[in-house]
Amino acid sequence: MKHYYTNNTDLKSEPTSFVFRFKQYDFLFKSDIGVFSKSMIDYGSQVLLNAFEKPNHAKSLLDVGCGYGTFGICLKKLYPELKVDMVDVNDRALLLAKENAKNNNVGVTVFESYTYQNVKETYDIIVSNPPVRAGKEVVTSILCDAYKFLNNQGQLWIVLQKKQGAPSAKKKMEEVFGNCDIVKRDKGYYILVSTKR
Repeated sequence: MKHYYTNNTDLKSEPTSFVFRFKQYDFLFKSDIGVFSKSMIDYGSQVLLNAFEKPNHAKSLLDVGCGYGTFGICLKKLYPELKVDMVDVNDRALLLAKENAKNNNVGVTVFESYTYQNVKETYDIIVSNPPVRAGKEVVTSILCDAYKFLNNQGQLWIVLQKKQGAPSAKKKMEEVFGNCDIVKRDKGYYILVSTKR
């Protein structure tokens, strides 16, 4: 069984669209089979979006495992001054993310990358809803390797469920960054934030 954090080129297509209200904006998202949370923005992503606070100095953001574009598109709309890059390994997700960015009138850069493989720059914020189904190795890579792709005082924002390893992710982030705060707990979801100092 293939999961959404692979490049699935042989899946049939059954596109669907929905509207997501975030702050004062209504976003139109197009989705399809083979991407995470096909028919609505998942609860964990909503918890992160509602908890998110942009540091004053932040000028750039990377959305890792962007799917059809939830974080990158919503946060670019909210903070138009941010330079936003979005990466995923799934071709269909990337096409949807590009289309959704265009439909919501946000200027972002979307490109293919397995975690940080094709990422060349550093950022003030990295945000991710890690693809738990892809396995611990992928999730750990997103958490640990973020350090190298963050500027000084840059922040890593992660959402994970307690039952999917949030407490151990917190420990791992503390090991790598020397700090990790739980900024929100909601229905078993943890929003974890580490700062590169």
